[in-house]
Amino acid sequence: MADNATHSYISSFFLVGIPGLQAFHCWIGIPVCLLFALALLGNSVIIITIKIEPSLHQPMYFFLCMLAVNDMALVSSTAPKMLGIFWLDAHKFDFSTCLAQMYFIHTFCIIESALLVAMAFDRYVAICIPLRYTTILTTPMVTKMGLACVIRATFMVLPCPLLIKRLPYYTKYVINHAYCEHMAVVKLASANTLINRAYGISVALSVMVLDLGLIATSYFKILQAVFRLSSQNARSKALGTCAAHVCTLLVFYTPALFSFLTHRIGKKVPPSIHIIFASLYLLVPPTVNPLVYGVKTKQIRDRVVSLFLSNKILSGN
Repeated sequence: MADNATHSYISSFFLVGIPGLQAFHCWIGIPVCLLFALALLGNSVIIITIKIEPSLHQPMYFFLCMLAVNDMALVSSTAPKMLGIFWLDAHKFDFSTCLAQMYFIHTFCIIESALLVAMAFDRYVAICIPLRYTTILTTPMVTKMGLACVIRATFMVLPCPLLIKRLPYYTKYVINHAYCEHMAVVKLASANTLINRAYGISVALSVMVLDLGLIATSYFKILQAVFRLSSQNARSKALGTCAAHVCTLLVFYTPALFSFLTHRIGKKVPPSIHIIFASLYLLVPPTVNPLVYGVKTKQIRDRVVSLFLSNKILSGN
């Protein structure tokens, strides 16, 4: 602690936003605000629709409801601060608040990944062993799987802010990012950050490898079962039940992989591009997921349409 004689710890960070594009922050804030509003609206509609429609009280829709709640939490932990930076020049962020935002963002992202694994397992059971679907995916089992997703993420991410709290921060306080991202915060420390970097990369890789591996295994089994069906119509119907989930996987993992790779090995990628993709990774999936499931899932689509039509008729009367 000898450094305390000549240095004082910083109490807050300065979030730049998107480096090189500060002049366009007010315009960038418009799509961010739209995505935020659409994410809250779309996921609220999904949750309300599943709650009030008894025919949707099935494991697949319970997982979708969990996904919608998590998406609302994820976008709410990110977008308000971004809008504060873009529209109000509120760049200052308290040290502890920054660590809290970092913790919640990464926790919700890991929960999202785990829920996508659970939904892949749901499709595997429904297509490969349909006769045991109701006995395997009971309501208590679905609840336990949801809790497991939350507990795993909670304890995997918890060491990140705790390890950062032990680091000294003396002179560097400018974060070239639109939110408090783990590696961006770690880089500012005035000490050796090998443990922080190693743990951050190990968490990211373990989540990616394990979750994508489980999803790939589920879909490999699903394809095996589907291609054993003799009827082309039965094949199309079986694969059709997976369409919304596959779209969600692509929307979530594509920007995630790009952001992870460019942050670690993409040295020539401009910081602005990396930050834009990292921000889209947090904002686009929560916005697109309810649209995908609303369009691709007939039960949800029909129920939402009937709700809006009934409200229109009532308002007309």
